[in-house]
This record gives sequence, structure tokens and C-alpha cells, in this order.
Amino acid sequence: MNNLSKIAGIISLGLTMAFSSCGSSEQQQQPAKPQIATMTVAYGNSELQSGYPATIKGKTDIQVRPQVTGFITKVHVDEGQSVRKGQTLFTLDQVQYEAAVNNAIAAVNVAQEAVNTAQLTVDNKKMLYDKNIISQYEYQLAVNQLAQAKAQLSQAEAGLVNARKNLSYTVVTAPSDGVVGAIPNREGSLASPSSAQPLTTVSDNSQVYAYFSLNEKEILILTNNGEYSLDSRIDAMPEVRLQLANGTIYNLPGKVATISGVIDNTTGAASVRALFDNPNGMLRSGSTGSILIPQRNDSVIIIPQKATYELQDMRYVYVITADSAKAVGTPIQVLDLNNGKDFVVTSGLKPGDRIAIEGVGTTVKEGTFIEPVDAK
Repeated sequence: MNNLSKIAGIISLGLTMAFSSCGSSEQQQQPAKPQIATMTVAYGNSELQSGYPATIKGKTDIQVRPQVTGFITKVHVDEGQSVRKGQTLFTLDQVQYEAAVNNAIAAVNVAQEAVNTAQLTVDNKKMLYDKNIISQYEYQLAVNQLAQAKAQLSQAEAGLVNARKNLSYTVVTAPSDGVVGAIPNREGSLASPSSAQPLTTVSDNSQVYAYFSLNEKEILILTNNGEYSLDSRIDAMPEVRLQLANGTIYNLPGKVATISGVIDNTTGAASVRALFDNPNGMLRSGSTGSILIPQRNDSVIIIPQKATYELQDMRYVYVITADSAKAVGTPIQVLDLNNGKDFVVTSGLKPGDRIAIEGVGTTVKEGTFIEPVDAK
């Protein structure tokens, strides 16, 4: 019996050690909770800006066309040159117009002599009529001839004015201060008011307009669904910035000046015009860029974009439970406007919630238990 007891004791001790060893092995095989950076949600302020493609035009873009037909004899400016209002740009052949002026002057002189002669006749007829030597009919005939001569003189003088004006049109001047555009025609080319191409375009670039578009939804948001007038909302809009084609920001701010009252049926958008000062002439008509409109949001929840994931057109975050540090997928809604790094949350989170901000979708998944680490 003693031997049997000893054997039973040895077997029991062996089993106990075996089970103890298995339990220790299982404990060692349990993975450690991953350390994941988290953040506690709180209210903050965001400065976002929305961008809209824009086309830049001079405050005035005036096509310069001749008012008479003639060959270009001299081009006085070059493309890209700054000019002042009234400065000579082109000279057209003046020979025929100078001849027309000389003919008109001669016609005026002839008409004036005819008036002088008719006046002498009237004066003489008047004396004879007063002495009853001639009839009233004869006297009235002389008066009528004088009136006719004066009318012909007025016609000749009008012809002279017109001839001189046409001669002056052979000197084409700048209609405003600005910068000269392309000059497609040079010396020897025929210039005509009916030509398809203008002689050039003078752009007043002291200020420029940046044209962009707002769609119908954005206009409704701007006016709070029609609660406010467009004019009042334009006045209240903040200054805007112009991002140039190379990505740099123009150093002077602009102001939205007008919003078209008509929405284009083909695009569903209205044209908007922003005005920028351009003292050094760097901005040129025809350039492109983007209008950046700032939008400030106060007392909002801001989270990193990397803390979110998408599932079936819904955006989610992993909220970490306070008791067990378990990741729970939670749907949220965010503003469409963002800065490329953060989202402004409009619903789904509240201050005090703790969310995972790294390993989302890889290390952290639905139901994952983690060891939260403060992201700071």
C-alpha cells in the first residue's frame, strides 16, 4: 500500500507540474496590447480656405482699332510696353487725308467768296428796293441766294472738320494708361476699322480683376438660403488671396467686388469678380491662378485626417472606451472643406472622447484592445 501511495503521489505531482507548465506557456503566448497614440477630443478654432480657379483680366482691356483705312507707316511702341493715355501707338499713311483737308479748305474758301458776293448783291438790292426801283420779288430772290451761299459755306466747313478729323485718325493713340498687348500687324500692313484683328490691346493693369465661379449651392450658403442679400454678404466677406500659377501667394489681398445675378444654366454657377491692386504691374491680363477664400470656424472639433477611415461612403473613427481601452468604430460627419491634414467634425464626436490617431485600419481595428498613449 505504501508503494502504491508513493506512485500515486508521484503521478499526481507530475500532472500538476505538467498543467502548471501548460498554463505558464499559454500566458506567455498571449500578445501584449499595442501602444497606440490617442487624443482627447476638445473644441478649437480652425482657419480654412477654399480655392477656386480664376482668370485674371486687366481692369480695362481695350482693343485698339483704326477709325480710317490706311497702310501702317510706323509702329511707335512694342509689345509689353507701358503707355500713357494719348500716347501715339501707330501712324497710318496720311497723304490722301492731307489732300482731303486741302480740298476741303479750298471748298470753304470758294463758299466764303460766294457768300461775300451774295451779301454784296443783297445789300445793293436792298437799297434799290427801299427806293422802289426793284420789286420785292427781285430783292427776295437775292436774299434767298445769300441764304443758299451760307448753307453751302456751312456744308464746306463741315467737310473740312470731317477731313481734319480723318487726318487726326491716322495717328492712333492709347485710349488709357496700360500695357500694350500683341501687335499682329507691322509697317506696311493695311489697317481698317473692319479688320478682324485689332491693331493691339491696351490693358489697364494698375488694378486687375480675378474672375471665378460659385455654384448655386455655395451662393445659397453664402446668403443663408436667401435670408441675406448678396450685396450685404459681399460687403461682409473677408479679404481674399490670389494663388499664382506657380503656387506662390500674391502679396496683396483682394476684395470680392461683384457676384453675377444670373446663374449660367450650362454650368450651374455664377460669375464672381475680385479686385486686386497691381502697383508694380506683375499681374497681367490673361494669367490664371486660384482665389483663396478664408473660412473661420470657432468652437469646433478638429481631428487629424489620419485618424479616420472610410467604409461604404461613410467616414469613421475609432473611439477608445474608458473602461477597457477597446477600439469602437464610430461614424462621423466632417466639413467638405479641409486643409489637407485635418477634418472639422460636425457630428459623431463630443468633447472628452478619446480616439486613436495612428495605426487606424492596420494595427487598430474594430474591437482591438490597446494601451492608449498620449499623442503629445
